[in-house]
Amino acid sequence: MPDKDHLSSDKGESHLSALISNTNAVKAVAAAVESTLGPKGLDTMLVNENNEVIVTNDGVTILDRMEVKHPAARMIVGVAKAQQEEMGDGTTTATLLAAALVDEGAKQVSRGVPVVKVIAGIQRGVRFALNKMKEKARPIWELDDEWLQRIAYTASRENEDITLAVIEAAHLVGREKLLEKHFKLSSAVVAHPRAESNVFSGILINKSRMNSQMPSFKKDARVLVLADALEPESVDEEARGTDAGFAKQERLREEFYVALEHLIHLNVGLIVTSRGVDPHAEEVLTDAGTMVVQRVTRSDLNKVAEHTGARPIKRSGLFKSLEELESVLGFCREAEDEEILEKIRISGGRGKPFATILVGASTEEVVEERERICKDTASAVQAAVRGGYVPGGGAVELSLARDVEQFRDTVQGMERFGVSAVAEALQRPMAQVVANAGFNPLEKIEQVKALQLKRQSDSLGIDCDRGTIVDMIEMGVVDPLLVKYHALKAAGEVSTAILRIHTIVKMKEEPVF
Repeated sequence: MPDKDHLSSDKGESHLSALISNTNAVKAVAAAVESTLGPKGLDTMLVNENNEVIVTNDGVTILDRMEVKHPAARMIVGVAKAQQEEMGDGTTTATLLAAALVDEGAKQVSRGVPVVKVIAGIQRGVRFALNKMKEKARPIWELDDEWLQRIAYTASRENEDITLAVIEAAHLVGREKLLEKHFKLSSAVVAHPRAESNVFSGILINKSRMNSQMPSFKKDARVLVLADALEPESVDEEARGTDAGFAKQERLREEFYVALEHLIHLNVGLIVTSRGVDPHAEEVLTDAGTMVVQRVTRSDLNKVAEHTGARPIKRSGLFKSLEELESVLGFCREAEDEEILEKIRISGGRGKPFATILVGASTEEVVEERERICKDTASAVQAAVRGGYVPGGGAVELSLARDVEQFRDTVQGMERFGVSAVAEALQRPMAQVVANAGFNPLEKIEQVKALQLKRQSDSLGIDCDRGTIVDMIEMGVVDPLLVKYHALKAAGEVSTAILRIHTIVKMKEEPVF
């Protein structure tokens, strides 16, 4: 009979082996993006098998495009993607924090601390840090707040044109729209290599007019939004073979033609549909000078409806009375087919305000990077409006590390080792920023920690040009609270999930029939 102690030892070694493997994989992923952090961060070149090149310092782009095979490493990539989807920024910070938490947690386990205690301690430490972070936030009440422009300038990698464009767009849509739960200012960014960069009040939909004979420009147009096909109701093929079925089909067709005449009578200048258009309807509407855009996506259809004040209707709604039909129409000052962009521009709607940030550049590669930067900037601005801002440059995390260390002294039992892991991990962002600037992170971190404690400050950090201790707020280096908050929250969740993995087992291949 096997020795119980031997079995226990095998299980312990199995878990430690899995933990070491996972930790190394996670650290390798973090190493791919850590050099991009901070004002002195460098770019990464991504090369595919066709020798096509992307040069970027955008964390999520690097992680999304790089080859990642280890399952734990993929979990970290998933965190970066979730951070990007939720916040649009802070992916590198989320990745570094997750890797640091896994690394520090693994160190505690290797010292003999039970993994369940480490996990519980990390969870407690992260919860405490998140609550403290909220307390440190400075609110933004107005869109004219100078901190909003500074946040945009930092997020835009100090591109002044992108900064001004995003701030202008924020003013166009207004604070109330920015606070809407499902609205994303980043979705207003549209990039094209042949476009002139500008901002306008309105939307772009990713379609062109049905044919070149239709007008390319409509002014003061009534707008119909049809979440359906612009064609007659059809009778099934079997029924059409009967006299009654054929008669019904003809009656439906006649009713549809009457509905078309009603649209022309109401002077509808723009019709946007989610599905196809009947050839006869296309011909009649072309002759009437109506611009028709077919097969528009649901999201674009909703944008058109919101901006123009139109109420989307189904095909059956076309057969209502003139008065009822008129009540569902929207209005826009201008609708234009931008042939170079292959998009329809709609502006001056009577509904909700929208803004579009058009980003141009000389080449496809450059325009893609400018689009990513602009989206990051828009996300950062919106996050700051929603939740305020905190000191940047890793200062707030270092301040939180000090708070977590004090909290650790109140924790009883072995969970305090997990709390210690959180305190150590929170020092990682500033350490990486300092290292990327060419200074000794150990020396600088200790200096800043001591001065933060002495002055009871949460905003002291390192000037990456001179290596001196400065106030990040006074330097204008700040970050949106929500970006930092979500990064730490996501990092805490994935790190504990990775630490909880006891064994890695390869699944058998499914038989192919």
